[in-house]
Amino acid sequence: MDLFLILGPMKSGKSLTMIEQFTPLKYTNISFGLYQPKKDVRNNSVWSRVGVELDGKKIDSLKDILNFENQIVGIDEIHMFKEEDVDSVRELLNRGIKVVASGLDMDYKGEMFGTIKRLLEIGPKEVKYKQSVCELCKDHNAVYTVISKDDKIILEGLPSVVPEDGTYKYIPVCRKCFEKIKNN
Repeated sequence: MDLFLILGPMKSGKSLTMIEQFTPLKYTNISFGLYQPKKDVRNNSVWSRVGVELDGKKIDSLKDILNFENQIVGIDEIHMFKEEDVDSVRELLNRGIKVVASGLDMDYKGEMFGTIKRLLEIGPKEVKYKQSVCELCKDHNAVYTVISKDDKIILEGLPSVVPEDGTYKYIPVCRKCFEKIKNN
């Protein structure tokens, strides 16, 4: 079956796009499941900042999905899973299951997550790339996500995946502002 990716920076509407695709399935006979990493401690559902949400199951590994009977699988915050978990996505595709995954494409240093790179290597049928509003210059062309703590942007020293638990703030920024941050 096919793989569809929804990628982009923080606050770009990735989860909203996922919710829009899966909400109609509630009224069909199509079996589907929405999954999130347990590392995502913000909420217990696939949630959008515009106030809509859809029930999802928290899992430790994408291997857990292999135990469920679904025709379509949605995976939110895919970047939080391990690179080796992508093998489970391949297995789902080999079983004829459609997979829709959303998440950040790059970490706070502007480097692509290994999980995303491996998903792109599978050859998705479609990659929908979202942009956000840069929180620094207010242009609608943010493609990066930086992390700050106590209003100071952090440029190094953190792991690639940092759970959004209120300790750090995720900030979408455009290329111009990202380069300014890196060069200061």
